[in-house]
Amino acid sequence: MSQNANERIESDSMGKVPIPGWAYWGAQTQRAVQNFSVSEHRIPRPMIRALALIKKNAARTNGDLQTVPSELAVAIEAAADEVLNGKWDEHFPVDVFQTGSGTSWNMNANEVIANRACDILGHPIGKRHPVHPNDHVNRGQSSNDVIPSAIHIANRMEAPGLLDAVRRLGASFRAKAEEFASVVKIGRTHLQDAVPMTLGQEFEAYAVQMKKSVERIERTLPNLEELALGGTAVGTGLNAHPDFAERSIAGIAEETGVPFRAAESRFESIANRDAQVELAGALNSLAVSLMKIANDLRLLAGGPRAGLGEITLPSLQPGSSIMPGKINPVIPEMMIQVAAHVMGKVAAISVGGQNAPLELNMMNPLIAYETLSAISILTESCKAFATRCVDGIVADAERCKYWIEWSLALVTPLANRIGYDKSAELAHIAFEQKRTIRDVVKESGLMSDDEVDELLDPKSMIG
Repeated sequence: MSQNANERIESDSMGKVPIPGWAYWGAQTQRAVQNFSVSEHRIPRPMIRALALIKKNAARTNGDLQTVPSELAVAIEAAADEVLNGKWDEHFPVDVFQTGSGTSWNMNANEVIANRACDILGHPIGKRHPVHPNDHVNRGQSSNDVIPSAIHIANRMEAPGLLDAVRRLGASFRAKAEEFASVVKIGRTHLQDAVPMTLGQEFEAYAVQMKKSVERIERTLPNLEELALGGTAVGTGLNAHPDFAERSIAGIAEETGVPFRAAESRFESIANRDAQVELAGALNSLAVSLMKIANDLRLLAGGPRAGLGEITLPSLQPGSSIMPGKINPVIPEMMIQVAAHVMGKVAAISVGGQNAPLELNMMNPLIAYETLSAISILTESCKAFATRCVDGIVADAERCKYWIEWSLALVTPLANRIGYDKSAELAHIAFEQKRTIRDVVKESGLMSDDEVDELLDPKSMIG
């Protein structure tokens, strides 16, 4: 195996490996690249940041505990800080689909940080000296506690962005609820005419859905703040200094401003990804809500002349290559597809959570990828839904009034005056004769025209 100007040779316990000369990663990362290049999906950037955060605080702790020489610990911390700031993202080439523990991601971080630390200290990269990826960067750690901790950190750090986006969307719905408070329309159940309500009440329901979605996600955060760090291989803490975990986690908490803490049971936190399954459940509830709302908006805006047409959505782009002037509900349709996509991710996370034989979950990389990608796509789509759709919705009050007048459900208040059966009879007559219920009731002579108009005033029915 010869070395040329574009590559170098590194060794690990399995022998020699050629590596691109510019790369900070090492032999184990290169083997992972060769073994696992099966998709276009790579480690999510939030996971890189989380790993760097762990390695940085671990180095500081190991330096303080004198389990790693001070000079090396300082260099490791500096290198990890560069990774944390995104300087070396291109040096993390390992596929999501890999060994279930995520060992390749952990070793990728160890090798990049070790080589960069050697570089900082004025030594050539690739020699694993004076900074060794296992002996120094990974000191007091195992992939089995590092990767679960990184998943928790990454999920927890990304959640606020999603919460802000959902709150923003909720605020858009609430603003429309206030704007449409006086627009009376017909309600619908089973896609059939029901009793009157206001368009504002309809949009208020959407606002509350978003509020409850925020609350559901927020309830998952405390469990994400538990870290497995210090458990090493199975939870016993073998090879870790007794003070390593407490000090390292305290440093992570201080740096992020998030109250990360040691897991109640490191055995549980290494073996199980229940916190991610719980988070996925909250994300699934949000996705379901978003799909329902997006479908509602498509129905309410349908037509515009041969459908309900009670609202008008912003016109963003031509909707047809053959029908001039056609405009489609593109943002709701985008949102529906995103919701379906997220539901699929939730299913993958649920399967991943089940695959945890005995002491270790074996689908950590997939769970990390699916939770983080679901958070990301929901964040961006909620922003677009608010700004590109909901904020620009306009009510058609005349259309709403038209549908109320033609609705047979307007007969409902008559049941208290003339009984259910007689009211149903009049509604049937109105349906058969294609007339309004108001005209049929007035013609019946059961009450004066003024009484009919008072009783059938939609505004008196909206609560």
